[in-house]
Amino acid sequence: MTESIAPKSDQLNADDLMAGPVTVTISEVKRGSAEQPVDVVLVEYPGRAYRPSKSMRRVMVTAWGKEAGAYAGHQLTLFRNAKITFGRDEVGGIEIAALSHIDKPLTVALTATRGKRKNFTVKPLAAPVQDVARDWPSEIDATTTTAALTALYQQIRQIPGAYTDELKTAFTDRGAALKAGSAPVEDEALI
Repeated sequence: MTESIAPKSDQLNADDLMAGPVTVTISEVKRGSAEQPVDVVLVEYPGRAYRPSKSMRRVMVTAWGKEAGAYAGHQLTLFRNAKITFGRDEVGGIEIAALSHIDKPLTVALTATRGKRKNFTVKPLAAPVQDVARDWPSEIDATTTTAALTALYQQIRQIPGAYTDELKTAFTDRGAALKAGSAPVEDEALI
């Protein structure tokens, strides 16, 4: 049902979050338009950017600093706040509930209405729990083709926090071994 009610748009909308909050991963931050100056490109929503309000941009800058290029890989939990107004109408909007890369709740005084400020608090996003049931190094060593190694690499990159320096080295070493011929580069049994 969720897919059937998704709006057709190039941005993440508050209506996309009617089913509940979502945790997303930033792949990059780009300059947007004059009306929406920031496009936060999300791994989970290809082709649809999160365009944070000025208040939510202030929260991100307070938490992560002003260099948006460093935001890649950071995560945030977004939710729909039905009470957000545009003019006098309650239209709903997207706010941030939690952020990665902070170690305690963060409270920022944001403009609520002209001349009035209101504290807004975001929680730290818990570090992702690695899949302890999988033995990634053994799976890497067991690959016999570059295609299988690439597929395994794509799987692990989808799990936030799972791609460690140790696994990066294991992928690099296995890829070199496959290309050097100590293991078949392509599955020759199928040719």
